[in-house]
Amino acid sequence: MSGKVIAVYSLKGGVGKTTLAVNLAWAAATLAGRRTLLWDLDAQAAATFILGHDDDGTKAEAAIRKDLDPRKLVRLTGVRDLDLLPADASLRDLDVTFRDLDKKKRLAKLAEDLARPYDCVVIDCPPGLTDTSDQILRAADLVVVPVIPSALSRRALETISAHVAEKKGMGAPLLPVFSMVDRRRALHRDAVAAEPGWPAIPMASAFEAITQRRAPLGAFLGRKAPGVQAVAGVWEAVEKALAG
Repeated sequence: MSGKVIAVYSLKGGVGKTTLAVNLAWAAATLAGRRTLLWDLDAQAAATFILGHDDDGTKAEAAIRKDLDPRKLVRLTGVRDLDLLPADASLRDLDVTFRDLDKKKRLAKLAEDLARPYDCVVIDCPPGLTDTSDQILRAADLVVVPVIPSALSRRALETISAHVAEKKGMGAPLLPVFSMVDRRRALHRDAVAAEPGWPAIPMASAFEAITQRRAPLGAFLGRKAPGVQAVAGVWEAVEKALAG
């Protein structure tokens, strides 16, 4: 695998998207030994915060406009082989930026340039079906979609699938991942049983701790911990999807 772009994307917020993106990037770097860049494109900058960085006054939106070389914004993290392209509040108007630029493949070209020194780039995407999401969906080699075991979350996945199918230049496969699974609930158990091929991330307090620890799960838990094992399972599914 060389220079692959993996987008972690959801139509809905609150589905564990950023948690999944950060932990997948950790798995790529640590478990698979891939030189990895996590590109935070969500103006909330949660992935940036988790990986130990705060707003330093740099404007990430300037890199999208090419007023600034995005490679100059890349930061080291506390995880070996994992770098970060941080987000900040300047990205809140990213949809307007893309409409002004009127270049459908602007993000794809930026991603191609950024990916050259890396084995993979993991993008933490903002939620919603927008100009920004269209840019990301054109840039990605694989789209990982976290899905809570609920009817609304499944409906959101179906909306994404239909949107990708009708748009040109969005040929990346979708990889649904059950997120925040509570196996004590019959609804969740039934949903997971209905899709045995989908990897699953459990609802666990350990995942909530990553914002307090400001580190991926595997950085403070052993590799045999259930949550870390679940993340490893998702990464295996990612590698399989990219190889296939």
